[in-house]
Amino acid sequence: MERKFSDIHCTQCGAPAKYNIIKHKYLCEYCDGKVEVGEAVAQKQGFRSLQQDKIQQGAKAYHLMSASCSGCGSTIVFEEGEAVQNCAFCGRSLVRKDYMSSQEMPELVVPFRITQKEALGCLEDWCRLNSSKREAKSLKAHMDALTGCYLPYELIRGPVSSRVGRMDSSRTYECRGFVDNVFVNCSNQLDNLLLDGMEPYELEELMEFDFSYVAGQRVKVKDIDSKELQKRVENEVSVSYSPVVEKTLETKAIDVKTDSEFVVRMPVLLPVYYISAGDTVAAVNGQTGKVSVRAEKKSYHYFLPWWLKAILSTILICGISFGAFRLFGWETWDSLYFSGILALFFMIVTLALFSDTVQNSFRVEAIPKIFTSKTGSKERVGKELVDSSNSMEKATTPPVFFETLGGVLQPVKLRFTSPLRTAKTIFLSTFVMFLPVIVALFLNGFDFARLELGGSAVWFCIAIPTIPIYILKFARVELYEHPWIYIISENGTEKRYKEKSGIKVDKDLIKTILKALIVPPISLGVWFGIASFAAMCYLTAFGFD
Repeated sequence: MERKFSDIHCTQCGAPAKYNIIKHKYLCEYCDGKVEVGEAVAQKQGFRSLQQDKIQQGAKAYHLMSASCSGCGSTIVFEEGEAVQNCAFCGRSLVRKDYMSSQEMPELVVPFRITQKEALGCLEDWCRLNSSKREAKSLKAHMDALTGCYLPYELIRGPVSSRVGRMDSSRTYECRGFVDNVFVNCSNQLDNLLLDGMEPYELEELMEFDFSYVAGQRVKVKDIDSKELQKRVENEVSVSYSPVVEKTLETKAIDVKTDSEFVVRMPVLLPVYYISAGDTVAAVNGQTGKVSVRAEKKSYHYFLPWWLKAILSTILICGISFGAFRLFGWETWDSLYFSGILALFFMIVTLALFSDTVQNSFRVEAIPKIFTSKTGSKERVGKELVDSSNSMEKATTPPVFFETLGGVLQPVKLRFTSPLRTAKTIFLSTFVMFLPVIVALFLNGFDFARLELGGSAVWFCIAIPTIPIYILKFARVELYEHPWIYIISENGTEKRYKEKSGIKVDKDLIKTILKALIVPPISLGVWFGIASFAAMCYLTAFGFD
């Protein structure tokens, strides 16, 4: 049985135990043993302590040097005889000194699989396939700057939990998941997006650290504190879960807060070939040969406040309306007049539509685009490096949502919109739109010939702008505040949860209604509204004669 360093092992039989999201435990498939999440963390802490002792003993056989960069502040470790003049990450000068702290070396390492010459070949292939890009031309001029280096990462594996919610809703949901072998960069100066672009790594070659792997290679020392690392871990989880949460909550306007208390974190060195020469920055995965290149020109993303989005949308819609009126032969002033009337209506609707992103403020973010090679992992056949047939993708375990039902926390699936709920909303909106007409038909014995729709003109003027706002805002919010909940059983089947039915008397609502009908001056307006509605129904039923 293959044992992997990132595995959690059953305390009874020693076999790898798999994490069960619903039970919040590691379960052994061989002897049904259970490992608590706290035990799993302690299990790996014991391994790390033993491995650190080995590293300190192994360090005595090697005389290493370190160099601190005067520009970006990074520290590089290398063998005593190697000539290192400039920083591989920013090009500045280096200050050399003896390297004394073996404790900075991680317990695990993924060795280099491809040579520097082969990494250059991968870069040249990328440049040939992307010859029209300015980055390809720049890389060709700086190929000699490619440097091999082990970079510090932490291997993250274990259970996580998140509180998620829509920005336009006050309700939050708990979801739990499992982070499976995610690498988090521990370098302050390096571009996270660039390094993410060259991942993933194959864990089959993960080894216990030994200084023999470092021979002839440079090592960058971890330079972020534990607080920043924790923040990066939780951000990595939040980003990986966002697509699933967005799909479940049916919006991109989400808020995700992640807790990674029970993940196993293991420091590891990963092999990278790196180029940093002015605006030219690229990385090659030292194990798989995947290329990642940062665009020299930044892409700018503009974030607009919700009210400005509403104004711009209204202008666009009115412009389209004006063009349509003119297309059908209307005069210019008539087209402007009716487009202006529609502008008021559309402004109200778009303000309601975009008000679910009230937390947005105007800002501009410069995000560099990352180009990556399209080929998969490289493997060695004899002495030749060829494309592997195995496709590598970052694995993300879908999170499971939990709700407290009947005092018990249970795994659930949430469903918001559905054909039945959509049909119900459309039916209620149509019913309200034509309510005076419906009442009028009952009054005149369903005599459609006597109907006078002009009697409900005031009602239609109120309903036409109000109903779209209700559908876009209040009905939608109500929908997301009260999802349909399906309980997930241990065998994977789903059953819809329904609260116990019964007549519930809302005393506060009854008091509010009675107050509106009896207590002036509100009651005067209420009774005037009732009388006006009754008059509209009568006029619609029997006309103005």
